[in-house]
Amino acid sequence: MKIFFLFTFLTFLLSAFEQVAAYAHYDKILTHSRIRARDQGPNVCALQQVMGTKKKYFSTCRNWYQQAICGKKATVLYECCPGYMKMEGMRGCPAVAPIDHVYGTLGIVGATSTQQYSDISKLREEIEGRGSFTFFAPSNEAWDQLDSEIHRNLVDNVNIELYNALHHHMLNKRMLTKDLKNGMTLVSMYNGQKLLINHYPNGVVTVNCARIIYGNQIATNGVVHVVDRVLTAVGNTIQDFIEAEDDLSSFRAPAITSGVMDILGRPGHYTLFAPTNEAFERLPRGVLERIMGDKVASEALVKFHILNTLQCSEAITGGAVYETLEGNTVEVGCDGESLTVNGVKMVKRKDIVTSNGIIHLIDQVLIPDSAKQVIELGGAQQTTFTDLVAQLGLTSSLRPEGQYTLLAPLNGAFSDDTLRLDQRLLKTILQNHIIKVKVGLNELYNGQELETIGGKLLRVFVYRTAVCIENSCMVRGSKEGRNGFIHILRQIINPAEKTLHEMLRNDKRFSIFLSLVKAADLDDVLSWPGQWTLFVPTNDAFKGLTDDDKDILIRDKNALRNILLYHLTQGVFIGSGFEPGVTNILKTIQGGKLYLKTVNDTLLVNELKSRESDLMATNGVIHVIDKLLYPAELPVGNDQLLTILKKLIKYIQIKFVRDSTFKEIPLTFYSPEIKYTRITAGDPDNEEKLKKIFEEAPVRRAQPTRRTQGGAARRRTRLDHS
Repeated sequence: MKIFFLFTFLTFLLSAFEQVAAYAHYDKILTHSRIRARDQGPNVCALQQVMGTKKKYFSTCRNWYQQAICGKKATVLYECCPGYMKMEGMRGCPAVAPIDHVYGTLGIVGATSTQQYSDISKLREEIEGRGSFTFFAPSNEAWDQLDSEIHRNLVDNVNIELYNALHHHMLNKRMLTKDLKNGMTLVSMYNGQKLLINHYPNGVVTVNCARIIYGNQIATNGVVHVVDRVLTAVGNTIQDFIEAEDDLSSFRAPAITSGVMDILGRPGHYTLFAPTNEAFERLPRGVLERIMGDKVASEALVKFHILNTLQCSEAITGGAVYETLEGNTVEVGCDGESLTVNGVKMVKRKDIVTSNGIIHLIDQVLIPDSAKQVIELGGAQQTTFTDLVAQLGLTSSLRPEGQYTLLAPLNGAFSDDTLRLDQRLLKTILQNHIIKVKVGLNELYNGQELETIGGKLLRVFVYRTAVCIENSCMVRGSKEGRNGFIHILRQIINPAEKTLHEMLRNDKRFSIFLSLVKAADLDDVLSWPGQWTLFVPTNDAFKGLTDDDKDILIRDKNALRNILLYHLTQGVFIGSGFEPGVTNILKTIQGGKLYLKTVNDTLLVNELKSRESDLMATNGVIHVIDKLLYPAELPVGNDQLLTILKKLIKYIQIKFVRDSTFKEIPLTFYSPEIKYTRITAGDPDNEEKLKKIFEEAPVRRAQPTRRTQGGAARRRTRLDHS
């Protein structure tokens, strides 16, 4: 029974602690401020004051260590914590502030203007008497900053207007900051007017968006919290404000047609960044007309201006990201006294308080990606691509009702030589970066083929930490627009035009390697469709190789195949697709392992630098090296072969085991495509079909003593008798 009671008590205690912790951010930050000032003596709190202003904060850890608030330098002040005071000749703040009724407490906390107005409005007797009150008392500076006309009207009519205004700052019960829960709505002592409470994780507590700057000063008949502005009355809903405000007529139209206006009339805790008419006038006419004529786009635009949380300006002491009703995010921050949205000062008027949220008027329209055309998604790092698309007339190919994917290289990918190309060739290059369909990043898969508007097929390669299209890999920043996706690429895409074999044959640098490939009967492997990665040594890798040495290599076909097939792996591996600095182990066709990694954008193969990488072929990719590769664990048993290999390979110690032999590598690893052509008896096109078959069939040298290898390409012809 005792154990059960103890468990129940602990559960209750933890639950109570969690509830307090959830709403006691102010007290938590205050505790941290005491800790930071502990060297100054008892009950001292450390504050930060924004330079050039009178604004002071009990700071979060981030602001404290950044030594800045809202991007402005903040100096450290040490003051008595709320409720304590100094004593002459003693360190810190060892004395407790005297406790008095609410009227007297106003003087203790320095809210002398509020105290004076309480006196002349005949409120003094009430707040000196019996009861339990909470007074959100405007500071002296708050009264000074009040609109002069409003201030004058209050002072001119102290018995009604001023008295009612002060009652609007009061509750008929005592509530400490820990009792002021985020999202709470309280009823003031004036005419049932609402007070909206927000208690933020950074310790800021607001009342109708006025910040409590000095809280929890206990009085005999309540508590006083000093706030930084005179409280304004809460209006109706955000919808009511939009409908009544002439300067929001341009925003009102899409809000109504999209159906979002109804949402803003319901209960909630919204923040609306409302663009003024002037903001809409700044938009290009074509853009505005297109969005307004598209219900989906206009709904996205309106929702992108709305947060489902209430963000008062005084609670924002640094940048933070918030999700909008549209689904994407905006960054709300501050720069001195100004609010910023996505890093831009655009807020003209802030903290218009309504019953279901607040409104900040802005002078720019926020357009979400989902309301933009795909060509409008390009950022500052893709301007070369987007400008060229416009200049070369390709924008007209991207119809608003179509679906496309742009593969936009970074600006640095376009060299001066590329930009000087003939415009027809440049247009072809750009067409290879526009896909006919809309494909998101999470829809791409390895081996996928994407057709461009120019008719090219581009291959997709998916790796552990990268997605590549042909030779170019993506960087972060993919976006989805109204009619397509844009993906950001490191390089210009070079679609493959030739097979591995054709590329070797057309480049004199690889003539020796190609002759060895031919001698080993591996031509077909590099000629027919497949997915290969080939590490090709240039002729420089064979310096010192004599004709006799070459003949010795060719005579030992098993040895030659072992050496050559150690340069070949199955699968297409793009150099920039590897995670930088991480070793990747690839199994070669020979059976040994290659160790690859990229360092400073250079591909290393067994620690040897690739001189040129990512040369795309229709059946794979080539990485150029200037050394012959050899598996370190593979022994040589022939003195002559050992001598030859030592001439060519000096970066590793080749093992010698007398009379050891190389294993035979059959070409069963390679399964060429078998094409079928249907020949129907009596078909008048038979002659043409047969002619095409013989034209496509590879010409092979006669080898009467050799069996057909498994790797030889075959074509079967079926003859149907009808």
